[in-house]
Amino acid sequence: MSYGHADRIAAILAGTPAAGSEKPTPPIDPRLYDRPEVRRILAERDIAGLYRALHDAGVSQRRIAELTGQSQSEVSEILKGRRVLSYDLLVRITEGLAIPRELMGLSWWGPDGTHAGPDGAYGGEVTVADPSEGVDEILRRHVLALAPIAAVAHNPLTRLRELMEHSELPGPSPVPLPSRLSGVHVEKVRDQTRRLREAGRAYGSDPEMGSAAAGWATRLLDVPGPDAVSKALMVSVAELHIQAGWAGTDAGLYDRAMHHYARGLELATEAGDAYLQTLALTYAGLSTEEHGQPNDGLKLLQYAGVKARSIPQSHELRTAVEAVVLEDSATAYAHLGCPEAADRELDQARELWAPTNLSGDPNQVAACIELDRGRLDAAEPFAVASMRRWEGVSERARTYSGVVLATVHVRAGEPRGLALAHGAITSAARLTSARVRRRLEPLATALETRSGSDVQQLARMARQVAAARV
Repeated sequence: MSYGHADRIAAILAGTPAAGSEKPTPPIDPRLYDRPEVRRILAERDIAGLYRALHDAGVSQRRIAELTGQSQSEVSEILKGRRVLSYDLLVRITEGLAIPRELMGLSWWGPDGTHAGPDGAYGGEVTVADPSEGVDEILRRHVLALAPIAAVAHNPLTRLRELMEHSELPGPSPVPLPSRLSGVHVEKVRDQTRRLREAGRAYGSDPEMGSAAAGWATRLLDVPGPDAVSKALMVSVAELHIQAGWAGTDAGLYDRAMHHYARGLELATEAGDAYLQTLALTYAGLSTEEHGQPNDGLKLLQYAGVKARSIPQSHELRTAVEAVVLEDSATAYAHLGCPEAADRELDQARELWAPTNLSGDPNQVAACIELDRGRLDAAEPFAVASMRRWEGVSERARTYSGVVLATVHVRAGEPRGLALAHGAITSAARLTSARVRRRLEPLATALETRSGSDVQQLARMARQVAAARV
């Protein structure tokens, strides 16, 4: 009974020719390939190193060219540093020089028990990034080329750069959507929102990550599922878009922020979720106001105030979001030159706000407004209270208020001002929040009005951190 290539394998293991074949005399002494330094060269597919080893063993360039099917000039170019990445040429070299393929990571058995030739799995003059190959083949070939570089190369970075110069990897294939929605998909979206929120509070927001998460979640809306699950998913995706919008606001990317707020508002409206509608309008209003359009920002905030009345009384965050609407409205009124209206909105926000609320901070808003008015004695206690409010909760919000406090002390000429300024600048530099960093500009201006080389150095630091792209 024949077992395909069993006889061939047995012959190889025994070191004897298979039936009907003769073992040819190797053109190169096979003991050369047993040397540790040569094995390392072969594992790295360092053909120039291989040819130098052959030359040292007494094999001429002309003989190498004859055995490998190359011209002598090609051999010379390789010796001068030209890399060999073509699989077909690597195979010709191994076969011509009688090098065991496994020493160069080129082993592959064809269906007939023989190594694949020019018409086999790796047929043709191709490199690891030949676009005519299938994506799977290109990626597998690339990883096979990376393996010896990572495992045994003495200069892996140089080899890696050479490989990358000659290869261009295709992107991964799209992840297929699930066939049907379940509660786990809703929980995954909620978990993404929570993680992005926590990371933003600790380090500053990542708008690209937020947009990617929102894009992934939005694809799930096309998957069929029970009505209750589909609606819950819609609400969760809306909230994720709003969180992605806030990441854009925090990064100073107004267009990205408004894109996500609009998408979140659409989904929240379709789902009939008044709380998320209010939240989307509120954040969009604040972003628009901070983008230099306080009038349009106030309009959005007024719509948010109207919508907030539709939130069920039983909703645990109703009063919290109403307070935030009023706080942000106070900021818009202040920038529009309406101090009485700003004070009125802020007073109403204080009546609704409680320290247990997850968001909002009337003390921070009051500190900023009083600082802008030049009322430093009034601004200082608000800034201190705000820093206490965010301690251990949000490093981003705590640093924001810390910058305000430092600005108050520097403008007032207080001795603590420089120490507070240094701490605020250092804290802001650790965050990727462009919104926090922008607050350093008034601090830098205040520092620049004072004399002394140390003060001027702090002012330059503040300007650099405020201008840095993060």
